[in-house]
Amino acid sequence: MSLQGFRFADPWWLLAALAGPLLLWIAFLRERRGRSIAFPGLGAVKALRRGWRTRLRHAPVALAAAGLVAAAVALARPQWGSVREDQTTSGVDIVVALDVSGSMAAEDFQPRNRLAVARDVVADFVRKRVSDRVGLVIFAGQSLTKSPPTTDTAVLLRQLDDVKLGALPDGTAIGSGLATALTRLRHSKTKSRVVVLVTDGVNNAGEIDPATAADLAKAMEVRVYTIGVGRGGQVPMPMQMRDPFSGRVITRSAMVEVDIDEALLQKIALRTGGEFFRATDAGSLKAIFDRIDRLEKSEIRLSAYHRYRELFPPVLSSAAGLLALAGLLFLGGLRVAPV
Repeated sequence: MSLQGFRFADPWWLLAALAGPLLLWIAFLRERRGRSIAFPGLGAVKALRRGWRTRLRHAPVALAAAGLVAAAVALARPQWGSVREDQTTSGVDIVVALDVSGSMAAEDFQPRNRLAVARDVVADFVRKRVSDRVGLVIFAGQSLTKSPPTTDTAVLLRQLDDVKLGALPDGTAIGSGLATALTRLRHSKTKSRVVVLVTDGVNNAGEIDPATAADLAKAMEVRVYTIGVGRGGQVPMPMQMRDPFSGRVITRSAMVEVDIDEALLQKIALRTGGEFFRATDAGSLKAIFDRIDRLEKSEIRLSAYHRYRELFPPVLSSAAGLLALAGLLFLGGLRVAPV
């Protein structure tokens, strides 16, 4: 990144420029004091004295004031040039694999369901990773890439906002979701590669076994952080049913048994050098993503190159010339005095 423009290297010297206006003010007060007492009959004398010297009596003070201002500007060292910053980062490539199966509609993360809360927490996580590439994969009975790893946070957040229940055939294909996430990291050359796998169920779909996907992650040196979402057991789930009286389809909450395969998620994390977490509410899910954010930090190095051209020499010469001319005129008899 290159920036061009004007600057002062030592801007505090600009405060000394106040000496110029101060000198003019002192000269003005001195002349006013000289005029404070008027004597009758002096009009003729003033008329005789009002020649070129009288008209130029302020010139030494004005030149000296201008010289002081110019000297202050010169001491502040005006410069014109550019700054170039080269940013390099070892970086972290992260893919979030998010379960969108029907069980993510469970309403144990009140006041919203599991998927809505997970989407918000992932969005906060993405906003913090400004120097890394983050991608998004969703899975249910099948898996789908919503966004490959990218630094374009706005695009990723739009894709995340578009994640909805029912986007894929129902089921929980944990192995397929993990394998698709690994595919997104296959060509990554960053120092650190990570998958964050968020699910609330048991693997019951897909063509790839979770253990096979975990072995692939280990071979690729990709760490997998697994997060089991929900309390498990009996949880409130919205169910559509027909009202026997009106015949309309209505949504009711019913208690449904939802199991989470903690043992499988722990094995995947252990096999790949990651960690397993359990999120039983919105607060704990956010805390887990905050911990992952701290664990996976980028190392950024900035190199800056400054190239400026000094502009003060002509300003300093002008200041010296103005002060010298003011001194010559003063010694020549031009000065502020009562008239």
